[in-house]
Amino acid sequence: MADFVKKRRVLKRRIGIVGYGHLGAYLVQEVLKRDDVELAFVWNRSVEKVQGHVEDELILSNLDEFAERNPDFIVEVAHPSITEKYGESFLDVADYMVGSPTALANQKVETKLREKASTCGHALYVPAGAFWGAQDIKKMADRGSLKGLKVTMRKHPSSFKLNSPLKEKNDSIGADAAVLYDGPVRDLCPLAPNNVNTMAAAAVAAHNLGFDVVRGCLVSDPSLTDFHIVEVDVTGPGDASQGKAFTVKTVRTNPAQVGAVTGTATYASFLSSMLGARGNDGGVHLC
Repeated sequence: MADFVKKRRVLKRRIGIVGYGHLGAYLVQEVLKRDDVELAFVWNRSVEKVQGHVEDELILSNLDEFAERNPDFIVEVAHPSITEKYGESFLDVADYMVGSPTALANQKVETKLREKASTCGHALYVPAGAFWGAQDIKKMADRGSLKGLKVTMRKHPSSFKLNSPLKEKNDSIGADAAVLYDGPVRDLCPLAPNNVNTMAAAAVAAHNLGFDVVRGCLVSDPSLTDFHIVEVDVTGPGDASQGKAFTVKTVRTNPAQVGAVTGTATYASFLSSMLGARGNDGGVHLC
């Protein structure tokens, strides 16, 4: 029996979680409930937010010391700047899941992480989140049959955390819905880094198009007091100008309170991505 227990401990995957907002707190509690994984550490910019909720020995006060906790897998749910600063270092030690894939809209960051993941023996994972149909779209991209992709996100104005000039445009919204942005995902990511991770995941899945060709559209809609809506429009082979192309349109309605950046269904989706992100020796993978 002792040998069996020891084997189970060895097989437990040690997960480090970077960020303790709503999503980070949810993931930490889910990890603590499970028998197949264990918490290596949790880090948050404000340590006080974590204290009292997690045992002190599991709290990492200095993120530079992450390797001392021997993580097998590191999950970022804080801010794109974490990936920019620590992404390569994380991959030197463990598999890494970029919970804020808007960081990859920076071409230098994406290139460095792809190169690191191809040589270090650890895998880089990008969660699909609210991006419905990610694997099917990736398959089309693999075959070169994906010709166009547009992701439209509709939310209540208070659910957006935006930088200028979109912030000012959103602040001026009246009673009617308005389009805040419609264009390449690469240009949108730095303007809405907390809101468009779904679009960034879409650009990773649609790798034959990338951040410059995949389009993102943000709609600020005061009537959406109970839901976020994500629409995905896919164009495949055929003559789109003549209405004879392969097309797929999905509409995802995600329950969300007014002011919530992330819909409730996305939490469970992210957990599934985290638990399923394994089994690869390197490279970049959707999960």
